[in-house]
Amino acid sequence: MPLPSRLLTLLAATCIAASAFAQSPWPSKPVRIVVPYPPGGITDTVTRLSSPKIQEAIGQPVVVENKVGAGGALATEFVARSAPDGYTLLMGSAAPQTLNQFIQKLGYDGLKDFAPITLINTNPLVLMVHPSLPAQNVKELIALAKAQPGKLNFAGAGGLTQFSGEIFKHMAGLDIVYVPYKGGAPATAAAVAGDTQITFANYSDALPQIRAGKLRALGITSAKRFPQSPDVPTIAEAGVPGYVVESWNGLFAPAGTPPEIVTRIALAVQQGFRDPALRKRMEDIGATPVGDTPEQFRALVASEMQKWGNFVRSTGIKVEQ
Repeated sequence: MPLPSRLLTLLAATCIAASAFAQSPWPSKPVRIVVPYPPGGITDTVTRLSSPKIQEAIGQPVVVENKVGAGGALATEFVARSAPDGYTLLMGSAAPQTLNQFIQKLGYDGLKDFAPITLINTNPLVLMVHPSLPAQNVKELIALAKAQPGKLNFAGAGGLTQFSGEIFKHMAGLDIVYVPYKGGAPATAAAVAGDTQITFANYSDALPQIRAGKLRALGITSAKRFPQSPDVPTIAEAGVPGYVVESWNGLFAPAGTPPEIVTRIALAVQQGFRDPALRKRMEDIGATPVGDTPEQFRALVASEMQKWGNFVRSTGIKVEQ
């Protein structure tokens, strides 16, 4: 029996509308960037500094959403399982993206489940101690820790703020205890309060406390001294040869996101980072802006995964959860 003409017209209109919706240009609604850590830390800060540039370039609101938990894994897995439509992005971090899958069971692969967009920044961490601790440099800290096995502790917030300490313990042969906090700022505050004697903090969290004299900087985790604090030696030169840990943040979309969307976001960031004022604001908090291509960023993530996988396998290192 033939369908009534009104029903045919309605079906045709529905098909046309659905087709038009499917083919609507991106973006046609707000884009959100999910941050795995609480507000105030370096990952959150660089997201809020760079997102207005993306918003300006794409002509739609860019909303920052903090989704905290499991050392960054909660937000990372959430974005991995999100629709690959360009409307949910991740401000990824080094540890939950590349390291953590080698030391704990996760529900995602840091490379296969994502479309890398662009590296936002790199940043060092700083080894600091409470002023009451009688250690003026890294060698004195190592000697103190060896004289009191299991008595000293260090604050961190998972990820590299924890793993920097774990590597330090492993390479220096120390027994110091990790105390977890929910974010980099609370971990640094715990060291300032004397609740812990030691902390490995992102440079942005460390700098105000160093300037105020509330914590003593003993070493920086990068391979070279940092321009903003040239008097702080690297941990490698200060007493642990070969020690290098450097953090980073970068934008990711779920795997399967159309390449043209990925490229457009990367170009928006690259264009935004041409702004000298933005670059200075990032550098002032210890974040070196980058803004590379999706291909370059993918290569970095793959290299980082290989590096951390080899390190964990070769050392057999374990971390306290």
